[in-house]
Amino acid sequence: MENIELLLNGFLVALSPGNIGAALLGAVLGLIVGAMPGIGSLAGVALLLPLTYKFNPTTAIIMLGALYYSNMYGGSFSAILLNIPGDSPAVMTALDGYPMAKKKKRPGQALFTANMSSFIGGTIGMIILTFAGPALADLGLKFGPSEMTAILLIAMTSISWLVGENPIKGILITMFGILIASMGMDTLSGAPRYDFNNMYLLGGIPFTPFVIGTVGFSQVISLVNERHKMPDKNLDTKLSIKGSWLTKHDFKRLLPPALRSGFLGTFVGVLPGAGATTGSFMGYAMQKKFKNEEPLGTGAIEGIAACEAANNAAAAGAFAPLLALGIPGSGTGAVLLGGLMMWGLSPGPLLFQNEPEFAWGLISSLFLSNFITLGIAILIIPFLTKIIAVPTKYMIPIITVVCVVGSYSTTYSMYGVFVMLVSGIFSYFLQKNNYPVAPMLLSFVLAPLLESNMRKAFIISGGSLDIFFTRPITLFLMIIFLSLIIVPIVRSIFRKSEVHKGKEDQKDKKDII
Repeated sequence: MENIELLLNGFLVALSPGNIGAALLGAVLGLIVGAMPGIGSLAGVALLLPLTYKFNPTTAIIMLGALYYSNMYGGSFSAILLNIPGDSPAVMTALDGYPMAKKKKRPGQALFTANMSSFIGGTIGMIILTFAGPALADLGLKFGPSEMTAILLIAMTSISWLVGENPIKGILITMFGILIASMGMDTLSGAPRYDFNNMYLLGGIPFTPFVIGTVGFSQVISLVNERHKMPDKNLDTKLSIKGSWLTKHDFKRLLPPALRSGFLGTFVGVLPGAGATTGSFMGYAMQKKFKNEEPLGTGAIEGIAACEAANNAAAAGAFAPLLALGIPGSGTGAVLLGGLMMWGLSPGPLLFQNEPEFAWGLISSLFLSNFITLGIAILIIPFLTKIIAVPTKYMIPIITVVCVVGSYSTTYSMYGVFVMLVSGIFSYFLQKNNYPVAPMLLSFVLAPLLESNMRKAFIISGGSLDIFFTRPITLFLMIIFLSLIIVPIVRSIFRKSEVHKGKEDQKDKKDII
């Protein structure tokens, strides 16, 4: 009850005219920044941070917090309409969002699904933050390198659910994703790996240009090759809010994955170094293990709901360790931490006691920003969906320009553009030969985290495997990991024995006859 009272007092702070204006400005800027490939929440918050120096600390953090949170909404816009993720958490949204918008001619419903799922996931994260923020932050501290290794191993085993009908192709492309993720400087020893004496490769393969090429530019190549088969306009596109509204059946499909991913995403957001991108990938992978009305990757509502709810919940969950312990969970969190220090505040266990107006004003402003962002996102759906009606001959140069600008703005060099072009061409040929792209993206994101945490765990244990089986949390996670490997093998053996037994029974019946 005390937390509810403190939250209500926080709303008195957040609902002041100045703070409402700051939240509104942050929400609008976050949607714009999120929808523009190559910028992302980190760059957006970093660019606006100096402008808030003269602000009241509460007003400043409310604006930056709203920008960070609404960025998760905005990233889905370009992912759904152009197949180009605006930010890394929206990578998985493109897998189902674009097919639903383009192939199924339901762009409004795809955007509405993303917005509602973001709202549900974010609300779950904020409620958990309100009642269990400090406790969650303490739990996050218990996750050292061995625990993170175990949970990332579980996530890596989920790749098997993304490989499609041909496991061999899926495994090959997964290993390729791990290989390219290992290029560049070794994060622990500083030794160069697979740089081929090229100074650009010392920094590794940049994530954003790689994703833009894999998901976006490969689509441009497909459009060029298939432009004669496509109509100039999609006349059936619904361009009104009413026409974009989800049916009761659609909402029933959306709700379960959004709720599940909301809880999962909040937990992932609390973990050090995980962030919204990991939350989105894990939410999508988890949904693969549940029943879906349509196969994921073909425009399924469940796929959009799972990853969008997870990344928004992770964004909300990331505030728990930031405020309660002063530990940022991502690059954006580190910038926000710098802002807190710039304003003379010391995040940590005493922040809620010494600066309750600030702490609870920020938490309540996240609820406010969630409603504001949802309202704006729904109102602009009719304008956004008109992108789908643009003729293909105009869409090809527009998407190409967006890909080039987004890739260049990340690296500030033509190296990013070159990575985008090569990854786009490579991904196009992969898809033409029925190789799934999703496992490569998932392994590319998770492999560096897994390697870093695993090596740290071995350094701590002196190279012994005991560290993975003597710590309670790690032991529990390792049991889950081993179960995920062993159970499918056992099922396969039983299935084969049953088939064999059935054939023998049929043979015996024929012999009797």
